[in-house]
Amino acid sequence: MATNDVGRHRILVMSRFRIMFSHAGVALMGATCMIAFGAMALAAPAWVWLLVPLGVVAQMMNEYNLHRFVFHLAPPRRQWAFDLLYRAHYGHHDFPTNPGLFFVPIWVALPMLLFNFGLVWGLMAMIGVDAAFWVALAIVPCGGVLTFMGYEWFHMTAHLSLPKTRVERHVTTLHNQHHFRDFSKWFHVSPGGQIIDRAMGTDIDREALKSQQRIEFIRTLGMVPDDQRLVAARVKFASKYSLSVAEIERAAVS
Repeated sequence: MATNDVGRHRILVMSRFRIMFSHAGVALMGATCMIAFGAMALAAPAWVWLLVPLGVVAQMMNEYNLHRFVFHLAPPRRQWAFDLLYRAHYGHHDFPTNPGLFFVPIWVALPMLLFNFGLVWGLMAMIGVDAAFWVALAIVPCGGVLTFMGYEWFHMTAHLSLPKTRVERHVTTLHNQHHFRDFSKWFHVSPGGQIIDRAMGTDIDREALKSQQRIEFIRTLGMVPDDQRLVAARVKFASKYSLSVAEIERAAVS
C-alpha cells in the first residue's frame, strides 16, 4: 500500500471512530469495556480470562434476539410507544444513511449491560461459584461489550459509502438485503453472525435471492409511508437528527 493510501486509510478509520464515539451510548460502553479489562488485568484470577469467549457468544445471540424480537416488534398503536421504537430502530430503517440513527440508544444499551451483569453475577453467586464478580465481569463487560463494540463498528461501516475491507464488504452485502430487500431476513450484522440467521431460518440463500422480490414499503417496515405515527415521529425527531423538511416529505411518499 502506497504512503498516500496508508494516510488516506488512517483518516477514514479515524473519521469512523469519531462518528462512533460521538454517540453517548457507544462512548459509555467503550469506556466500560476498557475499565473492565483493566480491572481484570489487575486483580482477576487467571482462569477467569477463559470465560471471555462466553461473553462473545452470548452477545452474538443477544444481538440477533434484540434485533429480531424487540426492534422489529409490530408498530405500537400509542404514539409514545411508537416513538420509542422509532428511535430505537424504525427510524434507522426510515433514514438508513443518517449517522445519528446508526447506533443503539444509551437507554437501551445501559440497562441491558446492568441487567446482564447483575443476572450473571447473581446466578454465579447463588450456585456458589468462586469469584462470581470476576466471572460476571469477564462474560458481560469484557466479552459481551467488546462484541457489542464490534457490532457497532460493522453496522456503521455497512451504512457508510467508503472503501471497505473484504469482511466489511461481506457484512455490507448481507445487511443491505435486510434493509433493501427483505427486513424479515438477515438480522445479524457482526461477522460470523450469519450462522445464527441460518440456524434460525432467517437467511436468504443465493438461489432464493434471484427470485426474491423487494418487500413493499421496505424502508418503513411494511407500514404505509404516510402513516400518521411515522409522520409524527419524523417531525418529533427532525431537529435532533437534522432531518430536513424535504427529507421528511420524501419519506412520506417513498
